[in-house]
Amino acid sequence: MKDPASGISGPQPQKPFSELLQEIGADERIERVSVALLLEAMSARAFGAMLLIFALPNTIPNIPGTSAILAIPLLYLSGQMLTGRPPHLPQAIAGRSVAREDFTRVVARLTPTLARAERLLRPRLNAMVSPMAHRFIGGLCMILSIVLILPVPMGNMLPAFALSVIALGFLERDGLWVLSGVIVAILSLVIVSGVIWALIRTAAFVLANVLA
Repeated sequence: MKDPASGISGPQPQKPFSELLQEIGADERIERVSVALLLEAMSARAFGAMLLIFALPNTIPNIPGTSAILAIPLLYLSGQMLTGRPPHLPQAIAGRSVAREDFTRVVARLTPTLARAERLLRPRLNAMVSPMAHRFIGGLCMILSIVLILPVPMGNMLPAFALSVIALGFLERDGLWVLSGVIVAILSLVIVSGVIWALIRTAAFVLANVLA
C-alpha cells in the first residue's frame, strides 16, 4: 500500500490464517500438503499456526490416544518457544502429508469458524507477544502438551482449547487473546490436577479395601 504523500510502499497487511489455508488448498500444483509445507508457508507465524493445527483437533471428543499423538509435535514446538529457537519439527513429523483434496475439505469445514475468530483479533497488548513472554508462554504450552499425553478422562479438551486461543493470539499478535488463553490454561491445569488427585484418592481407597 502506497503512502499518497510520499509514494513509498508501506508494509502490506498480513493475510488471515484462514485465507492462507484456502490458498494452499486451491493451489493445483500441490499434490499433497505436508507439515513441512505448512511450516514454510506460515513463515514468521509458524509457531501460532502449528500450535493451532495440532491443538484444535483435541478440543472435541476424539478417538482415544489421538491427543497423545498430536501432543508430540506440540511438545517439540513449545520446547523451541521456551528456548527461543526457530520452529522445526523432525522429518518423521514434518514429512507427514495428506492429499490436497482432503486438506481442502477440512479447511472448508474450519474456515467459517476461523474467519469469525479472526474478525475479533487485532494487534494489541504487545507485552504478551514479546520475546520474553514468548518464552514464558512456551513453558506453559509445554505443560499443557504434557497434560494432553496423560490418560485423564476428558482431560484434554480444556488444555487444547487454551492452546488454541494462545495460538490464535500469536497468529495475529493479539496479546489480549494470548492473555485469555493463559487464564484458560491455568484454569484447565487446576481442574485437571483436581481430577488426577480424585483418581489417585479413589484408587487408594479401592486398594485399601481390597487389601483389608
